[in-house]
Amino acid sequence: MDIKTLFGTNLKHYRKKRHLSQEQLAEKVDISAKHLSKIERGVTFVSAELIEKLADCLEVSAAQFFCKKNEIIYNDNLLKKFDGITEKHIIRAMEGIKGDIRQDTDD
Repeated sequence: MDIKTLFGTNLKHYRKKRHLSQEQLAEKVDISAKHLSKIERGVTFVSAELIEKLADCLEVSAAQFFCKKNEIIYNDNLLKKFDGITEKHIIRAMEGIKGDIRQDTDD
């Protein structure tokens, strides 16, 4: 798979994951739906600026557009776990760390 096709396939995947139509995404990044279709099919490629806009809009890293199916840069499940961490979890972890530090200084 060439890089244009890989990029387009991944772009389409993340667009659908966000439940966006081509028209909706195209409007958000200020391109035509026809141009977006060509990108997703690997017919044409994009500028660095458009890659940034697409990544921001789809809430993914730009690098994820260039990963093959079995390559993982950011595991979605891991990111979901991080999203689920609450302030309470962080405070509890910090208290544990403080306790460990106090114990080390008392020894």
